[in-house]
Amino acid sequence: MTDSPADERLLLLFKSLADANRLKIVGLLARQPYPVEQLAAILNLRPSTVSHHLKLLSEVGLVTARAEGYYNIYRLEQGVLEGVAHRLLSRQAFPPPELAEGAYHAKVVKDYTLPDGSLKTIPAQRRKLQIILEYIAHAFTPGVRYTEKQVNEILSRYHADTATIRRELVGVHLMSRAAGEYWLVEPDED
Repeated sequence: MTDSPADERLLLLFKSLADANRLKIVGLLARQPYPVEQLAAILNLRPSTVSHHLKLLSEVGLVTARAEGYYNIYRLEQGVLEGVAHRLLSRQAFPPPELAEGAYHAKVVKDYTLPDGSLKTIPAQRRKLQIILEYIAHAFTPGVRYTEKQVNEILSRYHADTATIRRELVGVHLMSRAAGEYWLVEPDED
């Protein structure tokens, strides 16, 4: 997946802010414009160091300068920061939660299964276990009632410990059991 030019600009902007002194400069310029020498005195830095930081901030458009006599007066371009905030908070900037969740589910299933679809191991973490149980539940047909023997035959394709998986499927309400029969829980049955 390649980043868009807007993503690249955003990344460069955040890299330019990844320094304590540059953050201090941005904070000072947010209050008022300053020349290099005054920023250097406030921050207890050499003017050449401040100029270097200002150059990096200027390259990403956060800071602009205007000549005033012998000095350049630097000011913060607050619109750039507001644009960044808007982009970060917009729903279009990142994948929707369902997409991210689906990617996470796919990763968990991939991490815990072998090429034949069987489990390498049963996850200990509840969230990952839930995902693996949902993966296994797809082997059952909705509306069909299964005997314990049939359930074990299906579960044995995934893992040798069929009793644990069967118990967990019932425990997380993916399956129900009564009178020796098991079935998938319908969404409205819960």
